[in-house]
Amino acid sequence: MSATGILLCAGSSSRMGFDKLNTPLCGKTAIERSMDALIEGGCDSIVFVVSGASEKTVSALSCPVPFTVVQGGKERTDSVRNGLTVASGEIAVIHDAARCFVQPALVSACIEAAKEFGSGVAAIPVTDTVMRIEGIGSETLDRSKLFRMQTPQAFRLDQILTAYASGGTATDDATLYAKAFGAPHIVLGSEDNRKLTAEADWTWARERLEGPLFGIGFDTHRLVEGRKLILGGVEIPFEKGLLGHSDADVLLHAIMDAILGCLKLGDIGKLFPDTDERYRGISSRVLLAHVNELVQKRDMVVRHIDATVICQRPKLAPYRNEIERTIAADLGISPDAVSVKATTTEGMNDEGKGLCISAQAIASVGHR
Repeated sequence: MSATGILLCAGSSSRMGFDKLNTPLCGKTAIERSMDALIEGGCDSIVFVVSGASEKTVSALSCPVPFTVVQGGKERTDSVRNGLTVASGEIAVIHDAARCFVQPALVSACIEAAKEFGSGVAAIPVTDTVMRIEGIGSETLDRSKLFRMQTPQAFRLDQILTAYASGGTATDDATLYAKAFGAPHIVLGSEDNRKLTAEADWTWARERLEGPLFGIGFDTHRLVEGRKLILGGVEIPFEKGLLGHSDADVLLHAIMDAILGCLKLGDIGKLFPDTDERYRGISSRVLLAHVNELVQKRDMVVRHIDATVICQRPKLAPYRNEIERTIAADLGISPDAVSVKATTTEGMNDEGKGLCISAQAIASVGHR
């Protein structure tokens, strides 16, 4: 039996706030990713159900199987009906393009179920307690009989055409199928088969493809008399301070280099050269704010900082919480996302001899 994929690409993205179907995700749109999965999963042809915007995206695709393009309708039901009328396969595989992380194996399983049982609908059993509340009354539903419906939803073409010919509207195809032919055959879906609906879904999708970015930083400054000791934006009482063009906050310098490393933007020497008088004596908190702006301009946020200060003296334990809170406030993140530690070198090396203080840091940056 041949299978035709009905790929629904006519959504308005009203809940997302931008065009989720036609905006590339790591080089591929949701439409292209869904198309690839349908074909790899066993669809011999594709019907693209489009809007004006998605029609342009579809026209630019290189579809390796026979395909047809039809216009979507006002409601999802109308769009599916338009697609089914031009489908040619014996099995119709209806799929929302916004579920662009569907695995080909799931598509294949739905097709095989439709061949054997007449239907194969991806769904996930409900594991939470579900309560229906109306007015002052309530009812706890039997979750053993509840499923969260997904796509793909595959059916024998003649049967799903009959189900849609009966009229009516529904948010998924299995609802209409059930009215005409009884409960559909359930194929276990996947949590990763997530529909891009809200902004949080887009963030999840980008991080699933790209993952968080990581960077490391290291800096060291000589200890001298006549300078204030600033670490992590906090003044530490001590008889010496760190020598540098700015306030020489070695901890913030290492953190900034780690963040810049995430974004492949070089280091603080490139952004804030010691030959530039604008930065003479400047607070490193000001520089950190600028680095954070570079992160935000890329629609990203700093997720976590882990840093270690290496020095023999002074003891930093009494100031650690204040340092973490200051760094977190400057980055606009929770203090729980900032970890600052201190260690000695047991009297060895320049740090152990009290000649300098060093710091190293790891940062992670992710999408909003």
